[in-house]
Amino acid sequence: MGTTSVSTEKVFDVNDLNLWYGDHLALKSIHFPVYKNEVTAIIGPSGCGKSTFIKTLNLMINMVPNVKMSGEINYKGQNLLNEKTDLVDLRKNVGMVFQKGNPFPQSIFDNIAYGPRIHGTKRKKDLDEIVEKSLIDVALWDEVKDRLNAPALGLSGGQQQRLCIARALATKPDVLLMDEPTSALDPISTLKIEELILELKEKYTIVIVTHNMQQAARVSDKTAFFLMGELIELDSTSKVFSRPKDQRTEDYITGRFG
Repeated sequence: MGTTSVSTEKVFDVNDLNLWYGDHLALKSIHFPVYKNEVTAIIGPSGCGKSTFIKTLNLMINMVPNVKMSGEINYKGQNLLNEKTDLVDLRKNVGMVFQKGNPFPQSIFDNIAYGPRIHGTKRKKDLDEIVEKSLIDVALWDEVKDRLNAPALGLSGGQQQRLCIARALATKPDVLLMDEPTSALDPISTLKIEELILELKEKYTIVIVTHNMQQAARVSDKTAFFLMGELIELDSTSKVFSRPKDQRTEDYITGRFG
């Protein structure tokens, strides 16, 4: 269950994070370390703060009106809640993959090349290399190499999701955030994404929100359980699923609520 990890280097260190939507306190005093080259899964019932939390890690949450935060979100030792944070640079280093594959209405090639072009890569040879490498990394190259100029929206759902992961990888991030990346996929496509996550953690640090507890058990090194805006438990995946410290975690995992 889960995977084995010995990482001690923190990529993120979240301390006493509180978040409000207007007057509603949605995240309550969250303390959350994320370690290099580990997969951290976040589980919990709908509305518990999972997606809100993951969107704080690259400040995508700032796009929501009337959001306020206090505390610290330290990324590589720098507090992202400091006003000097460069959001373009942050999102280059901390990529995001959403619940449903959302390719741009462009070619497969242009979807992958989009980020590198924004960050200044112009030479066709360089873009060709980035596109090929990114598609190889998500096991999509052999499926699309002969139709790179075809519309990305013509791909299947599972292929679109892998394309969006490749698009996130094209800017050479350190961290990949995944918000329920398989919830809209069939079982075969889901398995491919899970296998991909296990391969990608050799190069990247991954945080994944999932409703699927079996998925968390299969792909993650650490599992965090959120409930009503609180982080109830964060530990090795094997401990959380076999010997949870908190009764609420056990109740959720065993299906007593959620």
